[in-house]
Amino acid sequence: MLNQRKTQEVLDILGETYAEATIALHYTTPFELLVATILSAQCTDKRVNIITEKLFHHYNQPEDFASLSVEELGEMIRSCGFYRNKSENIIATSRILLEKFDGKVPDTLEELTTLPGVGRKTANVVLSNVFGKDAIAVDTHVFRVSNRIGLAEAKNVEETEKQLMKNIPKSKWSKAHHWLIHHGRNICKARRPQCEICPIQHLCEYYSKEVS
Repeated sequence: MLNQRKTQEVLDILGETYAEATIALHYTTPFELLVATILSAQCTDKRVNIITEKLFHHYNQPEDFASLSVEELGEMIRSCGFYRNKSENIIATSRILLEKFDGKVPDTLEELTTLPGVGRKTANVVLSNVFGKDAIAVDTHVFRVSNRIGLAEAKNVEETEKQLMKNIPKSKWSKAHHWLIHHGRNICKARRPQCEICPIQHLCEYYSKEVS
């Protein structure tokens, strides 16, 4: 794992390289982001945005989804994969929001993760992007890139999140989340990382092992 000096240098470079990085999912309310993030599990943000562009035009409140059947919603989100399970979770979550939270999306990790289909990643995405709270959402990109670089050294998402929270200053958690995602999409790709054009090549543990 990288030492503190190298970690800071990596963060500085990524921050400069992806200064404009932000969330790719389209939304206008906390609830829309919650639904979009549930849909994004094992699905690209691009595909989710195509689905929600039509979906949110007709359904964008908890009461809208609470009145749908699993089959009705499933047909509208079919192309995102695992659509039946996601449909069940979105409808159940909408009903719980109406029953327990006055129709509003809660703003704590503890409350969010009680909702069906909402794990730590989804909760942290919502907390960070709509409530402005410091959080690191570990998706596949963040998990892969942070462990490749040496910002973490973990075998699972939960441990990766803990290590990143320890190694990255809290004030940079949310921004670093976006930097790592964009780096994973643009350069540090799953199958063929483009190490030859990577701005943190000289600091990356994966690269040092590959060329040694």
